[in-house]
Amino acid sequence: MEPRLVGPGPYRATRLWNEIIELFRAGMPLRKHRCRFKSYERCFKASEAVECLHELLGSNQNFGPEVTRDQTVKLLKKFLKNHVIEDIKGRWGKEDFEDDGHLYRFPPSSPLKSYPKKPTCGKEVIKFPDWNEPRAGPSQEHIPVKSVTMNSEMWYKRHSIAIGEVPACKLVFRRELTQANIEEIWKSMTLSQLQKVLGLDSLDEVLDTKLVNSKHIVQNVYNVNKQGIVTLEDKSKELPHWILSAMKCLANWPSCSDMKQPTYSGFERDVFKTIVDYFGQMKEPLLTFHFFDIFVSVLGLLQKPSKAVEALQISCLLLPPENRKRLQLLVRMMARISVNQDLPRLSESVRTRTLMVQAFSHCILCSKDEIDLDELLAAKLVSFLMDNCQEILSVPSALKSSIEDHVVHLQRVQFQKSYPEVYRVRFPSPETEAMLFPEKTKQKPPILMWALKKPFQPFHRTRSFRM
Repeated sequence: MEPRLVGPGPYRATRLWNEIIELFRAGMPLRKHRCRFKSYERCFKASEAVECLHELLGSNQNFGPEVTRDQTVKLLKKFLKNHVIEDIKGRWGKEDFEDDGHLYRFPPSSPLKSYPKKPTCGKEVIKFPDWNEPRAGPSQEHIPVKSVTMNSEMWYKRHSIAIGEVPACKLVFRRELTQANIEEIWKSMTLSQLQKVLGLDSLDEVLDTKLVNSKHIVQNVYNVNKQGIVTLEDKSKELPHWILSAMKCLANWPSCSDMKQPTYSGFERDVFKTIVDYFGQMKEPLLTFHFFDIFVSVLGLLQKPSKAVEALQISCLLLPPENRKRLQLLVRMMARISVNQDLPRLSESVRTRTLMVQAFSHCILCSKDEIDLDELLAAKLVSFLMDNCQEILSVPSALKSSIEDHVVHLQRVQFQKSYPEVYRVRFPSPETEAMLFPEKTKQKPPILMWALKKPFQPFHRTRSFRM
């Protein structure tokens, strides 16, 4: 059975789970083993299962070669707990699987997880807000209004304009394009582009769009400093100064500007542990529980890096500003540490890059309800984030330009509807412009006969040349 790429879409984590189970059952060699003077048919050692599954995951394009042996053991523990495998006495349900010589076997039927079928429906187009409809707010019907007796003189003063008298007055109810309208446009167009990049008919099964805050998108786009890092209005949500100092120390090693130089061996490991402990105690990952499915879905595009980068750019705009800022600072620190040859090794047994992924994956992406593959999926996403952090965590310029152009167009259309006569004068069409400014016929200057008679005379300035 050949592994296949599981693309974006609903229930991707469940589809991957079932895929791995089927591949493991098909690829795991089964043979006779002896244990305590007794022979068992069609079984395997725990260490053999680790070896087989580790190789399977490493060659699978949904996970990749960065999957560690330790992560493989954890997945087999979940296999035992979910009765994908059982010991030779038929016991299962506990996570007591170890990388040793204990014997295991497959039960008669391996339980594949079920998920609801995707309903057949046409491609859903995300609707843009209609600001011509009455805005929600307190009713105006019962507000007392003082009656005013209008005479002809008062009416004339109110309904005259500076350029002259108005022969006929037409009442126009003008609705301004408010900041709330602009924020909703940002939300609608951002989600529409995300749906397009993912190639989905609907975002409903991977994202609850009601939980997307339009203000967060606008703040993440416009409230940034020169380095592209989000600036927060609420300073209480900033990272503590001591954590920022620790992160800068390792990111800029060996030039620690905010801290004194280390005076003992292992200083950099203590600083790293401090950072890991701080981010590890967060109650919710930086990519938030609400957005878990959308980020897992984006992972299905990693074979098309440019598409994956664009999808992650847009998805990260949906985050609360404080989460986006912490993600920017953390991933940039991780990327710098991973390539810094001057930084002493932070672990004796694990490569620095692998250590970064293992240490911070869970605080970046995880599911609220325990998902069996969330650790492997998080590791895959974090690795891609580290390799493309500058691009992914910046504002997508093409999306920004298209939305800004759309807003300007809508403002012009709204002005045109409210003041058609003024709009016609200020923004004339080619037809009306031709009527207002008819093109004058150009007359050819008369030929000077004396110039023809003396073609080789020295040049003399005449009145026909302007300075």
